[in-house]
Amino acid sequence: MKTLTKEMQAAITPAMALDLLKEGNKRFVNNLKVNRNLLQQANETSDGQHPFAVILSCIDSRTSVELIFDQGLGDVFSVRIAGTIINEDILGSMEFGCKVAGAKIIVVLGHTKCGAIKGACDHVEMGNLTALLSKIQPAVYDEKTVAENRNSDNSEFVEKVAAINVKRTVHAIMERSSILKEMIDAGEIEIIGGNHDLLTGEVSFYDDTLIINQPK
Repeated sequence: MKTLTKEMQAAITPAMALDLLKEGNKRFVNNLKVNRNLLQQANETSDGQHPFAVILSCIDSRTSVELIFDQGLGDVFSVRIAGTIINEDILGSMEFGCKVAGAKIIVVLGHTKCGAIKGACDHVEMGNLTALLSKIQPAVYDEKTVAENRNSDNSEFVEKVAAINVKRTVHAIMERSSILKEMIDAGEIEIIGGNHDLLTGEVSFYDDTLIINQPK
């Protein structure tokens, strides 16, 4: 697998970027990862990087996006934080990745059995974690279909909250970053949310979160 160059990055459309991630995840699920010379990629990217994607995911040790999407050094910007939330620092990082460095897609990736989501469902308060979990609380309150056992013991409730949290994050990115919204509106990048199943390794994308426009 060749290391991405500026020319190769420029030739990737937002739709192609999503396909690259989907194909990579299929390889991961089927244990057919591409043979890469990572040391060579390290050398080839030492003077510059040209990733095609920015992926916001959880810090969970089982959700390394480079692995689950079968990508190499220099292919993706990985932003990781418990609960897949955003703040101004993360938004700034995304703006750099897309506007300055040329990435073509933003993926907001949640996962099954997320500890941060469970903590928010249980209204946990503990040190600095309290403020982080408060950013997930709106998703807990937005979930209206489960009437009883609205806590981490109810796996159905947890997964529904996780999906809502991802979708809220997708919309929050566009609401809070005029730079990224303008790029999406112009068809320069796309944004989509998804979920990583820890058991199977499969990533499912939420089609109702895909926002892609034809370049103007």
